Amino acid sequence: MADLRNNFVGIKSPNPFWLASAPPTDKAYNVERAFKAGWGGVVWKTLGEQGPPVVNVNGPRYGAIWGADRRLLGLNNIELITDRDLYTNLREMKQVKMNWPDRALIASIMVPCEEESWKAILPLVEETGADGIELNFGCPHGMSERGMGAAVGQVPEYIEMVVRWCKQYTRMPVITKLTPNITDVRKPARAAKSGGTDAVSLINTINSITSVNLDTFAPEPSIDGRGSHGGYCGPAVKPIALNMVAEIARDPETYGLPISGIGGITTWRDAAEFLVLGAGNVQVCTAAMTYGFKIVQEMITGLSDWMDAKGHRSLDDITGRAVPNVSDWQYLNLNYIAKAKIDQDACIKCGRCHIACEDTSHQAITQFVDGVRHFEVMEDECVGCNLCVNVCPVENCITMEELPPGSLDRRTGKIVDPNYANWTTHPNNPMAVQAAE
Repeated sequence: MADLRNNFVGIKSPNPFWLASAPPTDKAYNVERAFKAGWGGVVWKTLGEQGPPVVNVNGPRYGAIWGADRRLLGLNNIELITDRDLYTNLREMKQVKMNWPDRALIASIMVPCEEESWKAILPLVEETGADGIELNFGCPHGMSERGMGAAVGQVPEYIEMVVRWCKQYTRMPVITKLTPNITDVRKPARAAKSGGTDAVSLINTINSITSVNLDTFAPEPSIDGRGSHGGYCGPAVKPIALNMVAEIARDPETYGLPISGIGGITTWRDAAEFLVLGAGNVQVCTAAMTYGFKIVQEMITGLSDWMDAKGHRSLDDITGRAVPNVSDWQYLNLNYIAKAKIDQDACIKCGRCHIACEDTSHQAITQFVDGVRHFEVMEDECVGCNLCVNVCPVENCITMEELPPGSLDRRTGKIVDPNYANWTTHPNNPMAVQAAE
């Protein structure tokens, strides 16, 4: 059986599935239920300093994007950090950790960008027995207008400064949560590493307005006739999150920096993709809010079964395995050739492949043969873009068939070069030539 036990910067949990800092981790009741369901750890909803209370809206807090089948693809939320008293949260955290010593409990923290504020809250959190802290430098709404959250996460110098304070004033491992609302996520990651962070977590939510009510002309969710930008999360953000995780994992300046992957994780396969791209564990929110805490059981079983089937004994066997295969475009093998092929037995004659190719691509799919409705790829015109594969409603009806080296590429009339299977060593690649010299 695959061993799913996780050791992330010294924080141990029975599996790599943590609940992210969010509404599901706002109180002991929720967290206890999560642990009973099987979650390996939780990041408690973000704590603020003791002082003027945080006040959330008493109305709709979520906007949504749905698929055609009403499946939830994305949530926009305008909820702030915890609006519960700091000491109430601290008492509950301490009790939960005592009840569940084998589970990871991380405190998410956001206080003003002042040394005394961080110095004051860290000992209070440490006294709870929490396993670590996560610095919330990502929240894009509400708190960022007050100079916290993403307002800090978008300034690498501030990130480095606060991380240094935290490493100075606490024994706990420090995880720095990064905002995706930035041009190059590597820069804040480098700053966090320079400050001494033990790990980074990403992505936090993306600035968004999901929809506008065309009767009231206000963004949704609407509060008394007005709306605000919020944080976007859920399955729709997964591609953005995967790319940002990979960027940090393969950056020479942050190589080896532990990563907690966040963003649209709904299934075991999603989690596995984050792990192989360099994440040491994963955090989940929207899936739990959509399907309930027990969804973790499917994630645990699915990941374990896949690892067993592939012969992977532990998480160390898969973590980062895909990172060497993430390349900049100029290093892709331009001698690789693949063509689309339609399985005529599976084809339902809907014509979506034809119209997509005819209108927007390379006019490489027939519509009629001898007056009969028939769809077939014309290899001479096919450039292997695989648009037809993606628009076809029948899974595996259209596949991409690789042409082996030495075969004829009918589109160009040239032989697929068998001597240069890898573009990174091709003599026409200037980077390869420069490296050889």
